[in-house]
Order: sequence, then C-alpha cells, then structure tokens
Amino acid sequence: ELFSPSQKYQLLVYHADSLFHDKEYRNAVSKYTMALQQKKALSKTSKVRPSTGNAASTPQSQCLPSEIEVKYKMAECYTMLKQDKDAIAILDGIPSRQRTPKINMMLANLYKKAGQERSSVTSYKEVLRQCPLALDAILGLLSLSVKGAEVASMTINVIQSIPNLDWLSVWIKAYAFVHTGDNTRAINTICSLEKKSLLRDNVDLLGSLADLYFRAGDNKNSILKFEQAQMLDPYLIKGKIDLQAFLLGMDVYGYLLAREGRLEDVENLGCRLFNISDQHAEPWVVSGCHSFYSKRYSRALYLGAKAIQLNSNSVQALLLKGAALRNMGRVQEAIIHFREAIRLAPCRLDCYEGLIECYLASNSIREAMVMANNVYKTLGANAQTLTLLATVCLEDPVTQEKAKTLLDKALTQRPDYIKAVVKKAELLSREQKYEDGIALLRNALANQSDCVLHRILGDFLVAVNEYQEAMDQYSIALSLDPNDQKSLEGMQKMEKEESPTDATQEEDVDDMEGSGEEGDLEGSDSEAAQWADQEQWFGMQ
Repeated sequence: ELFSPSQKYQLLVYHADSLFHDKEYRNAVSKYTMALQQKKALSKTSKVRPSTGNAASTPQSQCLPSEIEVKYKMAECYTMLKQDKDAIAILDGIPSRQRTPKINMMLANLYKKAGQERSSVTSYKEVLRQCPLALDAILGLLSLSVKGAEVASMTINVIQSIPNLDWLSVWIKAYAFVHTGDNTRAINTICSLEKKSLLRDNVDLLGSLADLYFRAGDNKNSILKFEQAQMLDPYLIKGKIDLQAFLLGMDVYGYLLAREGRLEDVENLGCRLFNISDQHAEPWVVSGCHSFYSKRYSRALYLGAKAIQLNSNSVQALLLKGAALRNMGRVQEAIIHFREAIRLAPCRLDCYEGLIECYLASNSIREAMVMANNVYKTLGANAQTLTLLATVCLEDPVTQEKAKTLLDKALTQRPDYIKAVVKKAELLSREQKYEDGIALLRNALANQSDCVLHRILGDFLVAVNEYQEAMDQYSIALSLDPNDQKSLEGMQKMEKEESPTDATQEEDVDDMEGSGEEGDLEGSDSEAAQWADQEQWFGMQ
C-alpha cells in the first residue's frame, strides 16, 4: 500500500525480469501479465485524474518500463517454454507501427519455424527497412528462397552511402549460392571475400567455409578451416552464421577429427570446450565422439543424451546418439534419432547416411533404396549422392551393374572422393580385379593420404603377392591411425606367413592377447552400463 500505482507496475516488471533470469519462465509470464494489468489500470486513472502538479511524477512516468518491452519479454518466456503459438499471439497484438526491429525479427523467426513463410518474409523485410545492415534478416530472406538480387536491392542505398561496404553485395551473393545449394560457387565467392583485407581472418567466414567443405565431403579442408577459426577465436564453441537451419560448431570439428583417428586431439578439444562452458551441447558431443570411436558405445549414448538435454536441436548430438544406438543393436530407436536429425537439417547428407545404414543393418533394403533415391533427387546428382545410392545398390546382387555405373559417374565428378574410391575398390575386390583396384587406389593416393585407402591398397597388394609393399602400406595406414584394427590384423597376418615356424607359438600369444582384450572390453562395458543406467535420469531411452 505504500507504493504508488506506477511504482507497483515497476516492481512487478523487475520481479518478472528476475524470475526470467532465474529461468522460472511460467512464473515470469504470470508477473508480466500482472504488470500489464497494473499498467492498464494506471493508464485509466491517469486519464481520469488530472496531474497534481507533483514535479517528481513526470520524470517517474517517463522512466516506466515500456509495455512493448514487457510483451517482448513475455514472448521470450513463451519461446523458452516452446509455446510458439502464444509467443506469436502476444507479438501480433502489438500494432505494426509500434514494432521495433527486434520484435519483427522474433516474429519473422517464429513465423518461419511455424511454416508461415509469407508472414516471415514480410517481417524480415520490415527489419531490413529499419536496419538495412541486419545480416540475420538477410540470411533469413535468402533461406526462404527470396532471390539474392532482391535482397541486395534492399541494402543498396546504405552500401552506397557508407564507405568500405562494397564487400556486402558480394557477401549476399555468396550466401545466395549457399541457400540454392551451389556449394562450389559459394566456396569460391567466400574465398574471394576472405582474401580481401577487410574480411581477412574473419571467424564467421572461416566457419561458413568449414561448413561448406563439410557438406561437399571435403573433410580435410573442413578441418583446416575449423583449425584456423579456433586459432583466431580460442573460445569458439558454435558457429554464428545459420546456414539452412543448422549451425556447425566445434562438435562437428570433433567428429571430423575422430573420423580421422585423431582421438588424442578429440580428447584435448573436449577438455578445452568444457573449460569454456559445460552448458552447451558441443563439449558433450565431442566427448561422446571420443567414446564412440573408442568403441565405448554406452558411454557415447549417455553423452549424446546429455547433449540433447541441453539442446534438443543439436543435430550432431542426435547423430551421435543414433549411431551409438545402432551399434548397440537398438536399430529402431536409432532410426527415430536419424529421422529427427533429417527434419532439423534436411541438407546434411550424413543424416541420411545414418538412416540408410540403419535400414541396411535391419535388412530393409527396399526402404534404404527409396531413401537413397529421394536423397539423389532432393540434393542433386553429385559425387556424394551418387556414392550413397551406389552403396545401397551394392547390397543387392541384381543392382551390381547399376552400382558400378553410379560409382564411375561419382569418380568422374570427383576422382579424389574417398567414399567413392572405397566402394569402387570393394566392387573390384568382389570381381577379383586386383590390378584395376591397385591402379584406382594409387591414383587416389597421388594427391592425398588416407588411412583406409592405404589399408585397402595393402589388402590388394597381398592378393597379388606384393608382400613387401603391402607391409609398407599397412605401416603408413597405422601411422595415420594407430587404432586402425584392420591394418594391424593385415600386418600381423603377413608376419605369420613370413615366419611359419613360429606360427603356432604366435597363435598362442595372440590367443592370450585376445583374451586380455576381451577382458578390457568387458570392463569397459561394465563401466559403460553405469552410463546407460544414468541415461534414464535424462529421460532419453
């Protein structure tokens, strides 16, 4: 009773703000609603009662929190509660002329999420009308298939009026290529931007290049760009530029390193990210990748579940958990996770690869073929989609010739595409065309070095009795990935054949070592079972 009506309104807003920062969103909404009711009553009394002449009342009334700002905060609460319809309703209630750029931006993003593309485009354009340099609004329009030329025309006046902004039109052109799926031209355009002095060593551009190289299947260049980005910004956890509804961050970098067999680097990256923040999904995913490629699938499953709890839209966390479930034999659960990843990132090929691997693991070749054909039609005929379709064709004896044709097309487009080379080598091995396989692998290794290619070349050389060179190839493969079990097995097999007198003794030693390894695996499984039990705590079964 001691406070005036305007002070009560202020206190309710301050209280609601505090609840918002404490993440008590429902309680905050309740207090914001009470504050708006108080403001409404205050407006009525101020109209009825004339000013008393109190000098202090005028500045106090001028300092009152804005109703529009209160409604914006309420919308933020609703989005945190995943009640997007309520958020849209509260912002729609604000008259168009009173909407600030951040309100229009939030509306545009909410409309886009709800599939209301026309309304989303209108709101993004309104943001650009008020703030012509709002890059997020530009990207939003491009993602909704608005042509790059139209978007550029909305910024042309400010580009001409402000010095040193000539790069912006090229920037818009680059991301227009990104959103039309023209990765090659996007990479070339962004590289030309990165060479300019104003944008040299720009972390956002490096992140976009890492993303585009990753999509194109060029993992080595993607890793290189990630490394450059983290050297420039040691606290980088996630990407800042949203390309087609997903952000590539350090979790993808960790995944790529793990695939390359650089597990020590993955472990160091995970520790560094945890030191920055454990409230993001990325550190948990990186640690999960280390566990997955160390064949500790239950622990990888737990870490993936924890990452999803922190960010339900983390594509890499869904892929990690899906892969762990698949390798643990829980294929149907894995399929659910890969489908959700596809929903969130329909342009990422690895999401489809995971789902197709699940179908093949459960002998659902027809479903795998349908999905591979859909990917081929949706993402276009490039080396990656051709190889994916060929992979499924290889599973059916009837479609072997089709697989061969598809792989030849893929290798014509990209002779250095490792997955296509591996699959073609697999096909040649089935046909026992070892000399052709050796020529294919030597050609692929002329400009790159890859553990799998060196190991397969070793296998082919063994088949044609070139034992010394085969041993060299296995050694190179192990130097690239010391954990590559198949290369180690190939080398051990050759050593046995070279010294047949010691074969029996070595077999006994191998048996002893094998039993030791099984013991270690049992230990890791028992440890991992504890992680699996923890998973129920997260509600992520």
